[in-house]
Amino acid sequence: MLKLGVLDQSPVIPGETAADAMARTLELAKTVERLGYTRYWVSEHHDTPGLAGSSPEILIAAIAAHTSRIRVGSAGVLLPHYSPYKVAENFRVLEALYPGRIDLGIGRAPGGMPIASEALRYGRPKEREEHFAEMLRDLGGFLSDWLGPGHRFEGVRATPLVDTAPELWLLGSSGFSADRASELGGAFSFAHFINGDGGHEAVRRYFANYRPGPLGASPQANVCVIVICADTDEEAERLASSTDLRLLLLEQGQFRRPFPTPEEAAGYPYTDWDRMRIQANRRRMIVGGPEKVRAQMLEFSKGYGVEELIVLTYTYDFQARLRSYELLADLFGLGR
Repeated sequence: MLKLGVLDQSPVIPGETAADAMARTLELAKTVERLGYTRYWVSEHHDTPGLAGSSPEILIAAIAAHTSRIRVGSAGVLLPHYSPYKVAENFRVLEALYPGRIDLGIGRAPGGMPIASEALRYGRPKEREEHFAEMLRDLGGFLSDWLGPGHRFEGVRATPLVDTAPELWLLGSSGFSADRASELGGAFSFAHFINGDGGHEAVRRYFANYRPGPLGASPQANVCVIVICADTDEEAERLASSTDLRLLLLEQGQFRRPFPTPEEAAGYPYTDWDRMRIQANRRRMIVGGPEKVRAQMLEFSKGYGVEELIVLTYTYDFQARLRSYELLADLFGLGR
C-alpha cells in the first residue's frame, strides 16, 4: 500500500497571523498522525511573510512534542548557509529527545531573496557547488562520529552522544541532489511540487547509481507533490484555482502578496501567457475528487517507482486542507 507523508510550509492566510499559522501546523501534525501518515516535514523560508516556517529545527521540536509516533523532519535545512557541525548538533539534540523519529532533510536552495541569504551567511562567501558535497560528507561524519584520519576536524564529536541518528535525506528538484545522494549514501526526495519535469530520470539514476556512504547504507526515495482532494471534482478545482494564482504570482516575484482566495482567482485578469503558465504548473499538481485523485496518485507513484509520496496541500482554507488529508487517508487505508 502507498505510504503518505506531509510537507507543511506553515502558510500565513490573510486575516491570520504568523502565530496562527504555527498553531495550524501543530493542529495539522496531530491530525495527520491520527490519520496514519508516516512523516511530517516542515520547510525553511526566510524574509517571506506568507510562510511562517523559518527555523525547521525549532518547529520540529514543537511538533514532536505534540505527537508521539509520526516521523518529523526538515524539508529542508539549507546547508550552504550553515556549519555542518552545528546542524549535526541541532539534530543530535532532536534525536536525543525523540529517538527514532527525526528526519534531517537537506536542501541547497537560498530559501529567500539574495539579501536574506547574505544576512544568513553574515559575510561568509557563497558556497560553490563542489563545496556542497564536502559539507555533506562532513555532516555525515559528525553524525556517525567518524571523520577519517588526517581530516581537519578529526576527533571532533557532535554532542549530545546518542545511540541513534536521524535519517539523512537530500531534497532536490533536479538531478544534482539525486547524484549527490547516490554518491554519498543518502535518501533522496524529489521536489515535483517545484519542478514537474525531469524527476523520473533523477530518481531512476539515483537507484541505479546508489552506493552506501557517509549519509546512509541503503537506498530510499520518495516524491513530494501538490495534492488537492475534495469531495467533488468541481470543489477541488475551485480550491485549486487560488493555488494556480498563488504559484503564478510567486513566479512573478510577488513573494509578499497574500495567498489569494478562490474569489480573487475567479476575477483575476489573466493574460494568455498566464493561462499557459497555469497549465504548465498543473504538471506539479494532482487535483480532483477522491476517485480521480486516487487513480492519479497510484499512476504517479508507479511512474516514479516509489512507494511513498509526500503531500503538500496548498489551499486558502485550512478546513479544506484538513479535509483533503482526511480523504487521502481514507482512500489509501492509512492507519489500518
